[in-house]
Amino acid sequence: MTDDRESPDPSAPLHSAPENELEDQEGSAPTHDAPEADPAQPVEGKPAAKRKPLLQADRISKYFPVKTGLFGRTRLLRAVDQVSLFVRHGETLGLVGESGCGKSTLGRCLLKLVEPTGGRLKFDDQDITHLSARQMRPLRRRMQIVFQDPFSSLNPRMTVREIVAEALQIHKLASDKQDELRQVNDLLERVGLRRDALERYPHEFSGGQRQRIGIARALAVRPDFIVCDEPISALDVSIQAQIVNLLLDLQQELNLSYLFISHDLKIVEYMSHRVAVMYLGRIVELAPATSLYARRHHPYTRALLSAVPVADPERKRLRILVEGDVPSPLDPPPGCSFHPRCPRAEKGKCDVDVPPLVEREGGSRHRVACWHPHE
Repeated sequence: MTDDRESPDPSAPLHSAPENELEDQEGSAPTHDAPEADPAQPVEGKPAAKRKPLLQADRISKYFPVKTGLFGRTRLLRAVDQVSLFVRHGETLGLVGESGCGKSTLGRCLLKLVEPTGGRLKFDDQDITHLSARQMRPLRRRMQIVFQDPFSSLNPRMTVREIVAEALQIHKLASDKQDELRQVNDLLERVGLRRDALERYPHEFSGGQRQRIGIARALAVRPDFIVCDEPISALDVSIQAQIVNLLLDLQQELNLSYLFISHDLKIVEYMSHRVAVMYLGRIVELAPATSLYARRHHPYTRALLSAVPVADPERKRLRILVEGDVPSPLDPPPGCSFHPRCPRAEKGKCDVDVPPLVEREGGSRHRVACWHPHE
């Protein structure tokens, strides 16, 4: 497989938001990221009939008990706090935010690799919130993850053939050894690796090749939903575009759904249909990618996106600096979590009441959690 597309350009994202998105379902709470109509092929082709989202999260939280102080006082670290979102069939939801804001923890909660403290999860319209590990096993093959570090996520003592075939064996997806070998070869070819890689070990490959092995391993069980947790941040810039384009090709071929977690805001715009901005464990803005990058309403989103480099030297962008440090999730501020650093904060309002994530204008699908958003 060759990657002959140009490198991602933030001024021309590959995907556009699905055109047949409808308004929120009747009866949905206004503070939630309510599910909308879902096309089977969001990028190309005619819209299909209404379908429920593949994944729905309702007020998902994850708190970690942490002992602090001389006498071991236990406090709660609020890694993820009351997050509601959904991912459609064949869609990419981008997730951005500063380091430590809870992005990776949220991704693991959605897969139930980390058990949520509270909230509700539905996968393909099935409530999986309280399913045990044994009950989750049939669904595991439909929910996969691609990790950030392609070296540490691969067993150095296993060959590529063993790494990719392991999932086939666990889920009994191959009829015999010959069928298993055929499937492994097909997977390696699909991610752009030659068949002579079969009997080699991870340390014999470059970072980009190792990430392709990780993607092949995730694809082995024929998933519907993949969490891409910073899949390109450990790679050279010259390789990043190849992996991104590979993920896009696979999505179109297999109708995959992605939660794409990244620090690279240009890549997120290029990859995503919709983008969620996370700050201190909460979603502060969520919108179609084209809408969010053109009209950012939350002060934090404006500051975050003002740091994105502009390719055209003739275009000038005002750099918005945010004062202060990110508060500790062990001791989050009351009210809006961003108010200690926000230039628009109103005393007695922003430092008291938590703003709900609501739609700015009817039918815009652009939601923001702010008492004084930018117009």
